[in-house]
Amino acid sequence: MKKIAWLWALWLMFAGVALANDLPDFTQLVEQHGAAVVNITSTQLVKQNPADMMQGVPDDMQDFFRRFMQPPGGNSGGNAARAPREVPVRSGGSGFIISPDGYIMTNAHVVAGADEVVVKLTDKREFRAKVIGADKASDVALIKINATNLPTVTIGNPKTLKVGEWVIAIGSPFGFENSVTAGIVSAKGRSLPSDNYVPFIQTDVAINPGNSGGPLFNMQGQVVGINSQILSDSGGYMGVSFAIPIDVAMNVADQLKQFGKVSRGRLGVVIQDVNAGNADAFGLAKPMGALVSQVDKGGPADKAGVLPGDVVLKYDGKPIERSTDLPQLVAATKPGTVATLDVWRNRASKQLTVTVGKLPDEKAAASKVGKAGKTPDKVGLTLSDLTDAQRSSLGSDQGVMVDSAQGEAARAGIQQGDIILAVSNTPVKSVAQFSQLLAQAKGKSLALLVKRGTDTVFVPLRLP
Repeated sequence: MKKIAWLWALWLMFAGVALANDLPDFTQLVEQHGAAVVNITSTQLVKQNPADMMQGVPDDMQDFFRRFMQPPGGNSGGNAARAPREVPVRSGGSGFIISPDGYIMTNAHVVAGADEVVVKLTDKREFRAKVIGADKASDVALIKINATNLPTVTIGNPKTLKVGEWVIAIGSPFGFENSVTAGIVSAKGRSLPSDNYVPFIQTDVAINPGNSGGPLFNMQGQVVGINSQILSDSGGYMGVSFAIPIDVAMNVADQLKQFGKVSRGRLGVVIQDVNAGNADAFGLAKPMGALVSQVDKGGPADKAGVLPGDVVLKYDGKPIERSTDLPQLVAATKPGTVATLDVWRNRASKQLTVTVGKLPDEKAAASKVGKAGKTPDKVGLTLSDLTDAQRSSLGSDQGVMVDSAQGEAARAGIQQGDIILAVSNTPVKSVAQFSQLLAQAKGKSLALLVKRGTDTVFVPLRLP
């Protein structure tokens, strides 16, 4: 009996070793490619009424908090104290470096509406990023930091991915930088109701808020997708995650870099799935293709001779298994390209030639501009020279008027209607002079002498 127990224990030990050896080891992959994954913090300035900010605060504490909501100089009375203020709202995400000179890919929703985007590398360096462009339809954005000799990822081919294959994600879930999670490919070519142009890769890799925009790696250390969405009732991971195939994302990024926007092809049809009943009615061997229910008059499909009731079986030689396959293929086609459509009409196959049209442009993400069409300077100020009447009321020829403040200026507390009297003890008499002093500024910050109402105070302003 003792001999049998000993042999059983020995077998379990060797079986455990064999099982451990069969499990994938991600350590080398993470060591080699983790440095090219970045943390992204987006800041958006949102106007908020001071009265709204006090909602929910007990009455006996409101006076205490109002002291910290006073404008520079302590003036808490009048309209200035009741005016809406820009409050910074921050959100986080991930991204990955695709070129040594600082181009980074992420999700469009990570940088949407941002007044400031900050990128943090694994070596703790931080850079302000410029949004080159963001495409809402594909949820892909391209940003740029001023740096060189950066580590980069290797781009893979998502078409070679197999369902059941191991993949890993690196990102910043809930702000925990460079977190690694692993899983398998659950499915390919998934279509979501809100996204018509992306054949998503479905995985069971743990993806949570903050992972958005991070890379999905295959076991060869190649990026095959951008982690973009999760399916969840709670807002957290529930085992169903979606990544944008990297070939789709790179096509978008190339267009954003070259043109600042994305051009997509258009046929001008309304389509639906072919179910078993439709397949039988139209004489199809099985339910497949995209059933055309409406054709835009004068559109590319109309000119090509497409009719309602046609079933598109192939687009430029590529089979259409589901109706959602067609918009993805057409959108990826350059407008003006001549393509072929294999359609099923009157129980027979027919081939048509179509010149692909162009979808209406979506406005690409761009830097915000100031009011009245003026462009803010590098610290976020839009200024104007004082009128003679304003100078007379001030009793001085010194100062420039703040028309709007955003970015660093807003964060410093500068508001519309303030008058900037001096820059680091140098009196300012015109916008041109202020711009010159700003351009010549050295160091990390400036001290602005600001007049608001009857109060005058120096406000420290951080330089970008």
